[in-house]
Amino acid sequence: MFVFRFTQILLNDMKVSPEENEFISPLFSWHANIIKLNNRKHIILINDLSRLSVIIDGIRSSQFHKLVDKFRITLTEYLKTEGMEQKLIDLYIRDGQEIAISKTNNRSVLGTMKEVTLYSTDVNDFENEYELMKWINRIIHKPIDYKEPIKVFKDAIQSNYL
Repeated sequence: MFVFRFTQILLNDMKVSPEENEFISPLFSWHANIIKLNNRKHIILINDLSRLSVIIDGIRSSQFHKLVDKFRITLTEYLKTEGMEQKLIDLYIRDGQEIAISKTNNRSVLGTMKEVTLYSTDVNDFENEYELMKWINRIIHKPIDYKEPIKVFKDAIQSNYL
């Protein structure tokens, strides 16, 4: 089960009600917020365990189901560009078929989200959103012992499924 931990702004925008989900693996927990890039609304999701960032555009207010579908597609395509095995990606996405919505609960992840938002303001330097995510996910962060989020995520997936 994936747990999306929306900020209050995103909860209001998506018009969904949060439920409490405290006992979920950080590997399946994603904090989410709205950011503006090139005067367009994007949704940024940060994995609690690895600080892996996924940026999604093309979602309007009250399109929660479209957000979930686009998240799965974007995450799958991004992980393919990073060279992750398709089998591992499929297992991870399969385990996240159920979706729960909750409120944010980790100030450290919110701090990383704010930092990533600052880094992603110059999207014109990149060919596409996957190149931007590749660059962002190679920025080291203190909460993950100064490692790259993509490496922490890959290691966590491999240790979880292999």
